[in-house]
Parts: sequence; structure tokens; C-alpha cells
Amino acid sequence: MLKLPSFAKINWTLRIFGRRPDGYHEVATLLQSISLCDELTFELRDDQEIALTCDDPAIPIDKSNLVVQAARALQNNDRGINISLAKRIPVEGGLGGGSSNAAVTLLALNQLWDLELQDTDLSRIAATLGADVPFFLMGGSAEGRGTGTELSPVTDVEQKQLIVITPSATVSTAVAYAALNRGSLTTSDSASILSSSFAGPVCGDSGQWSLHNDFEVAIFEIEPEIRRAKVALLEAGARGALLAGSGSSVFGIFDDEAARDRALVKLRSETGWRVFSCRTLSRAEYLQAMGPSGFPLLRSLKNRQSDTGA
Repeated sequence: MLKLPSFAKINWTLRIFGRRPDGYHEVATLLQSISLCDELTFELRDDQEIALTCDDPAIPIDKSNLVVQAARALQNNDRGINISLAKRIPVEGGLGGGSSNAAVTLLALNQLWDLELQDTDLSRIAATLGADVPFFLMGGSAEGRGTGTELSPVTDVEQKQLIVITPSATVSTAVAYAALNRGSLTTSDSASILSSSFAGPVCGDSGQWSLHNDFEVAIFEIEPEIRRAKVALLEAGARGALLAGSGSSVFGIFDDEAARDRALVKLRSETGWRVFSCRTLSRAEYLQAMGPSGFPLLRSLKNRQSDTGA
């Protein structure tokens, strides 16, 4: 048996450019793993069945779930697995819960089934499952290009205290993309012309990571309750707030734990909002949480550092 956390993510920046020939959109994003997490438990079976259970009845447990798809992508003829998912990351919140679950499944089964796949193999399979899945094989802070699967690790930010709010309103990724007006969002040279929702930098020692999400304009128009959640974070003392990704969650950044805890008292009084206290998670912390399952990724990152002379 193996039990692993499955961490959520936020996007410090998310810019959407034109549609590619393959039908996907070109993006430029800066992703960040955070401590909010689901939990996955894996137990070997004597047969070839892949069986998923979940404590949230709203979560499908058939082949439409990315966990099952990830397991099938690695399965050979004589392997089976019981997988139990304890769900905490909100669905359709833009926090990457399903993608994270899939990536952790790849890591866990690579270990439990003694497959000895390296990071390049795991990354290739992850990219077939979804654009965000490869990021969850890395954790920490990373820049994403292309469809989001072209990843480059970047130096982790100083730990930030966060509050994530998921209102009762939901917006699926498909609806979010459909709401974007491509002509008004991008210029001919693919330079985004949407104004930033927050001009200040994410961290004091770097001015390059300003909070920005091209989805905000469209999603706030669809669901004003999501906009209200962002305003509530700022009024509660957040020094910056942003739509978390393409879904319905927003996050706020607080100067310290005391400021965050004071804000929690105010925000948790809102009916219908799910409010989470969490923090950013460094790459070292992320890989440590993966334990032996993260060894291929750890070796890969060390090799990248050696190649660059770091």
C-alpha cells in the first residue's frame, strides 16, 4: 500500500494567445504548487482490475476520471490496483485537482508496479492526459509555454501565505475558453492586450511575476460571485488577489500567518463559499512529499542543474 498527497496549483500569471493548428490555445503561464491537497491511496490487487473509489459522490470513478486513465496508460497485462481518492481540492476550481491526481497516479504506479520509467517517459505520458498533468511531476514554480506542457523550472518564490476561495458558482474550462473573444484578447503578434488585474509583483525581490490572468474578464462577467470573492480577499487584507486558473477559485496573498488568520475569520462567514488556508510549496518540499515515487523526477532535476552549471 502507498499513500501520497496530491497538491493543487495556482497560476501567478496566465496569458492566452491565439488558437494553434491543432485546435489548442497557445499559453504563457507561471504555475505554483500549493499545500492544499487531495490524498490518494494505492493498494496492489491480485487481478488485472483498476478500481477507483472516492469519498465525494460527485466525482466519477469510471474511465472518464484521469486517475483511471493514468493507471491504464501504465498498465500491462498482469497488474491491477485499488485506488482510493480523498477529495479536498474543489472540482472545476482552476486548481488542477484532476491533473494532480493523474500525475500522482503515474508516480505511484511507476513505483508499485516496478516499471522503472524515467522522467522523460512519465512526462510524455502525462502530456497525453492533460496540459497541466506534466507540471505535477515537477512541483514548485515553473514556466509553461505552448499548450502549457513545455515546462521550465524556475527559482521558487519565498514562501507565501494564501487563502483560496471557491464560491458556489462554477465555470468549466471549456466554458471559460468559449467565453474568450480571440479578436479582442490578442494582437497579430500574439501579445496579450488585456489589462493586468494587479500591477504589483508576486515577490519583493522580483518584478517579473506580476499577478495576471486573461480569463478574469470573461469569467467575472459569467459569474459575478467569483469577482465578489476576489474583492472580499482584498478587503480582508490580501496584498494581491487573482483568479486561480481557468475555473472558479480565487486566491489572495497575505503578508504573514497572522494577517491570513484574521482574514479567515471574516471570509468563513460567507454562506456557500469554500475557504482554504494554505501556502506555497517549494519544489524540494513537493518532491520530499512524493517520497521514493519522486526519485525519477529528482534525478531529472539534478541533471538539469548539472547541464546548466547550477
